Amino acid sequence: MQSTTGQRRRAIFEVLLSAAMWSTGGIFIKLLDWGAMPIAGVRSLIAGLVMAAYMLMRRIPYKLNARSARSAVALCGTFTLFVAANKLTTAANAIVLQFTSPVFIVVFSAIFRGKRVAKADVLTVAVTLLGISLFFLDQLEAGHLLGNVLGVGAGMAFACYYMSLEGASESERMSAIANANALTALISLPFILWERPELTATSAAVIAALGAVQLGIPYVLLAKAAEHCPPLACSLLGAVEPLLNPVWVLIFDGERPGVFALCGGVVVIGAISAWCVYNDRKEKAQIADGAA
Repeated sequence: MQSTTGQRRRAIFEVLLSAAMWSTGGIFIKLLDWGAMPIAGVRSLIAGLVMAAYMLMRRIPYKLNARSARSAVALCGTFTLFVAANKLTTAANAIVLQFTSPVFIVVFSAIFRGKRVAKADVLTVAVTLLGISLFFLDQLEAGHLLGNVLGVGAGMAFACYYMSLEGASESERMSAIANANALTALISLPFILWERPELTATSAAVIAALGAVQLGIPYVLLAKAAEHCPPLACSLLGAVEPLLNPVWVLIFDGERPGVFALCGGVVVIGAISAWCVYNDRKEKAQIADGAA
């Protein structure tokens, strides 16, 4: 059934709200004086409960199969690498490097699935890799360097997550998110027991916000919007997250990304956004030619 204008507008708003809520991850992680794994684990535990409640309310059946398991492992990697990157490099670097996932989808699809790569794809990959390289010209001490590497790893893991969901049903998509949160919480348990992070009123409020507001509710909104939001709108609205993320951190924590990192961010976000617009227009032209 074709979506109505009202349904599309509501879906676009839900995606925009999701991206804005995701963008708070950097500042919440910076404000929480815990190790990366305890943050990732407790955040996912709370987010998993939100997703489970949504699935029960919608009566979405839980599925554990090869596809949902692969997706869960990839998304678990995304969750943990993103939090670790935020602890080691700037929030701007961490989120923009994760935003490169569409480019890695192209690269991995060509390498592992033998898919044909168009000239526009090659150009986008080249420009994006140039943008990524600029991040490594700033703050060359070991900690920031490792954080940038983990940020790229988060982008790769997110690409694997999207690729593993190709042809998945709603039940498999939702189950994959629930499984990813459960797996992240499980593997973080030894770190929580070892580090014993201090739970104060402030840290409890921050980790609750991370789990529910920054991770759990946005995925529910995205799941609702996916049926009616055009793919191009989803892609472009997703760019709100890497744009807003460093803004919150600058306002509330005073952290400033370096000049090279800012230039790299502009290159990455601009290249991927332009690529999304180009592919959308190309697809519409092909459909029009086929109908003629």
